[in-house]
Amino acid sequence: MPPDPRKYLFDMLDSCRFVQAFIEKRTHEDLCQDRGFRSAVERELQIIGEACYVLERVNPDICRRISEYQRIIRLRHVLVHGYDVVSTEIIWEILHNKLPLLNEELEALIAACK
Repeated sequence: MPPDPRKYLFDMLDSCRFVQAFIEKRTHEDLCQDRGFRSAVERELQIIGEACYVLERVNPDICRRISEYQRIIRLRHVLVHGYDVVSTEIIWEILHNKLPLLNEELEALIAACK
């Protein structure tokens, strides 16, 4: 039996929601200065990217319905393999300008997959 693509959608949505709540009262300065905060955020972004990476292999049609799925996967690769070039400015922009849309897309995809 092939893996259920909803598992990966749920994992991505769970990490999205966690990060959005986690950063609510935080600042870019916190991201720059608080190693634990930065590490937690980056870990959740890695989970989103890895789940997207696996989803692309399990069900490419569903994955393609995520507007920036290729960039999500690339970010995962950078976080894992290019840790020394990660820009806090880019991460902050992703957290505030990309995650809300991803959250909406994932909710719609999950509803459509029931």
